[in-house]
Amino acid sequence: MKPRLFLLLLLLTLKGFAQPKPLEGIVFDKESKERIASVNIHDLTNGIAIYDNLKGEYQIIAADGDILVFSKQNYRSDTIKVQSRAQLAVSMVRLAIQLKEVTVHNTSLTPDQKLEATKNDFTKIYGSLAYGDYLSTPYGGGAGLSIDALWNSISRSGRNASKLRDVIQQDYEQNVIDYRFNREYVAGITGLKDEKLTSFMFRYRPGYYTTTNMNDYEFITMIRANLRRFLRSQRTYGLPPLVSK
Repeated sequence: MKPRLFLLLLLLTLKGFAQPKPLEGIVFDKESKERIASVNIHDLTNGIAIYDNLKGEYQIIAADGDILVFSKQNYRSDTIKVQSRAQLAVSMVRLAIQLKEVTVHNTSLTPDQKLEATKNDFTKIYGSLAYGDYLSTPYGGGAGLSIDALWNSISRSGRNASKLRDVIQQDYEQNVIDYRFNREYVAGITGLKDEKLTSFMFRYRPGYYTTTNMNDYEFITMIRANLRRFLRSQRTYGLPPLVSK
């Protein structure tokens, strides 16, 4: 009895060691690059079926050689054969064309309000794509590449998130200048109108640092000093001509 019991325990132990660790990955839309939630992932080899989470991430027990089927309503099913233990990114093709959502903002918003509205529209570049921690603790312990790092490495939006944040910041700074150095305000100080006002504002447009650091008295003094320079000049001020390409 003892040899048989020992053999049974040995077989159970070996089976436990042979149990593969979960295969991890993400599922995303091939066209929009947005992550897809509630995708059914069915291992045809061992019969296990799961759904990915709201971030499009999944973990499934699958061995090398297993056949996985990814399916979701309004998407074409995708079949993949497991060939390694590396994290697996799966892109799915939508069967119907999805129109992008357009948000219209009130033009009377302040620059800070516009910036917050923009951040709400681009939550991904200020959220998951802005993660600074690229290491996570995978199944079984140890440090490994996080799902978000994997996503950023394959997603165009992930690769360009930093550049897009820079563009949004530049737009915000220009909005701050426009908000203070506006036509009605400058016309009231200079008395200029129409083309002369446009030419003056183009030539003497202040920078972001000047706009945000001068008090009202300093800002008005600067505009009046620039007006004297503008009026002393004998040449015609104007916007550069449009050149067709």
